[in-house]
Amino acid sequence: MSDDELSLEGGLFEEPEGFLPPPPESHFAYYERKLANVTPSKVDLKLVGKSPLWGHLLWNAGAYTADFLDKHALEYVKNKKVLELGAASGLPGIICALNGVEKIVSTDYPDADLISHIQYNFDALEKTGAYPKTCYDVKGYIWGHDVTPLVYGEETETKREIAESDKFDLIILADLVFNHTEHHKLLETCRNSLKTNGKCLVVFSPHRAHLLQDDLQFFETCENYDFKSERIELVNWKPMFEEDEETAEIRSRVYSYWLNPQWK
Repeated sequence: MSDDELSLEGGLFEEPEGFLPPPPESHFAYYERKLANVTPSKVDLKLVGKSPLWGHLLWNAGAYTADFLDKHALEYVKNKKVLELGAASGLPGIICALNGVEKIVSTDYPDADLISHIQYNFDALEKTGAYPKTCYDVKGYIWGHDVTPLVYGEETETKREIAESDKFDLIILADLVFNHTEHHKLLETCRNSLKTNGKCLVVFSPHRAHLLQDDLQFFETCENYDFKSERIELVNWKPMFEEDEETAEIRSRVYSYWLNPQWK
């Protein structure tokens, strides 16, 4: 074969048009509030099409957390400062905004697509007059990093001493403990940003039944960060995924805990 015959014209090594499927488009889910006579009664949520961070689903733990905060808003939300870690859709934080929170800082991994969807969800209700724009902030945040930007809303080159009164009254962790390698970083963030008389609300489902004990290890590890865990309740909801029936009961569980500070 001559050099003339071996031609790369025509895109010999190019993938034909349409060879790779386009990334999934954003989609919508909705959450029905359980309380009577609340406005809005339904919250529409725009979710990313697909995410390795699992932000493309409305999780049972997120919906349970929203139910809980709606029901107990006077005690834990109204006029409080709240931090949401691993927000995904931002639903629990939005419920806080709807219940008169002083400030909700809703965070997730600093992926531009994911953060833009959380921002969209908060902004959509703000535009209807449901709550003021000043009551919420959406940020990208990596667990274990400096919490100063979360507390004060600004980036600094050096860590700033955080006044006790400026810290958060409540920190929300919905379906995060499955990430076993990140337990210490999560707890470090909570320890550094929570008030002495504050609480962390931790809700999760054991999506991988064989790793349930690793999930629960979080509530022992927390003692290394001066927290004491207190179980709120255990309920059963329909599992998020259709898998083997043998593990269905475990995967249907929704655990809820408080982490209570032990430091003074």
